[in-house]
Amino acid sequence: MDPDTVDQDGTEVSRTDEHAWLEEVEGEAQLDWVRERNAGEAARIAGTLEFAATRDRIRAMLDSDAKIPDVTRIGEHYYNFWKDAEHERGIWRRTSLESYRTEQPDWETVLDLDALNEVEQENWVWHGATVLRRTRDSETEDHRLAMVDLSRGGADADVSREFDLHAKEFVEGGFHRPESKGSVSWIDQDTLFLMTDTGPGSMTDSGYPRTARRWRRGNPLEAAELVFEGAAEDIAVGAHHDQTPGHERDVIYRALTFYTNEVHLLDPGGDLVRLDLPDSAQAGIVREWLTVELRDDWTPGEVRYAAGSLLGIRLADFLAGSRELQVLFAPSPTRSLAGHTWTRHHVVLNVLDDVTNRLEVLTPGADGTFASTPFPGVPEVGTTVVAAVDRVQSDAVWVYTTDFLTPTTLAIADLADLSDSGADPELVLEPLKSMPVFFDAEGLVAEQRFVTSADGTRVPYFLVHRADLPVDGSTPTLLYAYGGFEVSLTPTYSGGLGAAWLERGGAYALANIRGGGEYGPTWHQAALKANRHRAYEDLAAVARHLVDSGVTVPERLGVQGGSNGGLLTGNMLTQYPELFGAVVIQVPLLDMQRYSHLLAGASWMAEYGDPDEPDEWEFIATFSPYHLFDAERDYPPVLFTTSTRDDRVHPAHARKMAARMLAAGKDVTYYENIEGGHGGAATNEQLAHMQALAYRFLAERLGLD
Repeated sequence: MDPDTVDQDGTEVSRTDEHAWLEEVEGEAQLDWVRERNAGEAARIAGTLEFAATRDRIRAMLDSDAKIPDVTRIGEHYYNFWKDAEHERGIWRRTSLESYRTEQPDWETVLDLDALNEVEQENWVWHGATVLRRTRDSETEDHRLAMVDLSRGGADADVSREFDLHAKEFVEGGFHRPESKGSVSWIDQDTLFLMTDTGPGSMTDSGYPRTARRWRRGNPLEAAELVFEGAAEDIAVGAHHDQTPGHERDVIYRALTFYTNEVHLLDPGGDLVRLDLPDSAQAGIVREWLTVELRDDWTPGEVRYAAGSLLGIRLADFLAGSRELQVLFAPSPTRSLAGHTWTRHHVVLNVLDDVTNRLEVLTPGADGTFASTPFPGVPEVGTTVVAAVDRVQSDAVWVYTTDFLTPTTLAIADLADLSDSGADPELVLEPLKSMPVFFDAEGLVAEQRFVTSADGTRVPYFLVHRADLPVDGSTPTLLYAYGGFEVSLTPTYSGGLGAAWLERGGAYALANIRGGGEYGPTWHQAALKANRHRAYEDLAAVARHLVDSGVTVPERLGVQGGSNGGLLTGNMLTQYPELFGAVVIQVPLLDMQRYSHLLAGASWMAEYGDPDEPDEWEFIATFSPYHLFDAERDYPPVLFTTSTRDDRVHPAHARKMAARMLAAGKDVTYYENIEGGHGGAATNEQLAHMQALAYRFLAERLGLD
């Protein structure tokens, strides 16, 4: 067999694919092709004065000292990872809450990645840290030991290295997980749960850990004790040790598909106890409580619970056989659960009501039932996000609010102070930080509109525009959507979008199409597999509505999306080219016949289907842009961007599609960043370049200047 036709897992690549050779990520010929493309139209755009001005302005925003430093409480310290012009790769730093409340907090550097990269001659990118609450020789929680995750160039694969937070240095001879997709979880100061590549057979077909092991200090990686093993066709296996005092437990997770899983408790004797829940449900265990979020209807006894519901019960009662669960949230045609957050004594529900956040506080009582109180002070429009400061010891929460035209603000509130006075509860939200005003929003307005899709479904979208918007179709307009994996899109403040697009006269539309989670799991499931076309019909309906209502015309309408959104915009390009004047496709899936054999692609078959099954390829082929492309058809100008270091969505998707279109003489701009992983950029400089490239491409093609 010709090695040029064999992919990463040994599967033969179709010899009819003239660009299959571009699937080799870092071959010299392939990188030469990338360099040649990068030196073409993308380099011309990057050489313009307008690009430089846009890039520099976005870079200044990303590097601004006035940004909100998001913090995580670890013990008595509040930790933040920060990047700016002086710290390109970033610093991990900490302060106190009292200092954080000030305009200029006193930060103490814990780990400097730029300095580490210089010493080790690496290009480490921060992936986070896992901290042990208490070491054995400490009388109180000392939060001394951490496992720090670092990625080369921003890839999903990373290393985990033991770090001493008191000494602020890596532990000599400490735990060190070699580079792989995976993770660790502290059990005690000498033991970790280990999920990583330990040799042949230890990873799933999707490229994630298949086993969970117990790794003891001083033992080699390969000697780690096997705790749980999944199947090769699973997505991944994970294990977590809950460190909550009085509620310590070990939990094993087995992801069967992207949307189904098993949850097991590991009892003291080493036996696994599987929770008797639907595979499609999401289980959460906090202190003595079990919560169950349903993706499908469930009837465990006499009561039927609807998909999209959140249920609660004491874990001990559930394990004893009780199925009398309390409904903590029930969906409606306009309301869905965006998330829920536990504090020490409460749980905060975040609900989307026609894509606007509403908050509710639930308090469990001694009888196991939950009392409900509205969370006051939430804006009528926009996005609100709540996060626990420390759910183990505190009822304090961080409260973020934002919208398209209002810079993000951060406040802190203590739910212990929530007074329930009937319809008018009171809670003090203490303002802490506010993002700077990064663009001139004077004269801009945001509104929500609704449009009817091809099958009669009502689809919402947001539109940001000048208050004096002409209805003659003259406004260059950018349309953005995602439409997959139950991800919801809500209004957020973007300095880059505002400065590069809105401030200069462009309009912006954000579409909440099916495939997302804006109306719960049924909204997502409506566009799965053979019904994928509904997501594309929804976005096409929004595009037509923007034209029919006089906002713009096809020649001045652009569409942008990344990852699954890149597949979305790839279908806009190939199925609806007459609707758009320019298309931006970022870190995309495009070759849907090959996607399940490339990197993590096998993990998404629950979303798209299995192209190796003839019956499923029949419908997948209807939304595979690489196969829908017709060399004889006219297409709008297109920009492809991707990353060589993207080990989630293979860069060959963008490479091959660009190559096929270029061979047909189409207007294609291509840019591949060497670093960046699936996020596309590893540093603020790279991110500013990528954003400016997209905005300048759109501005030139849609006539924003």
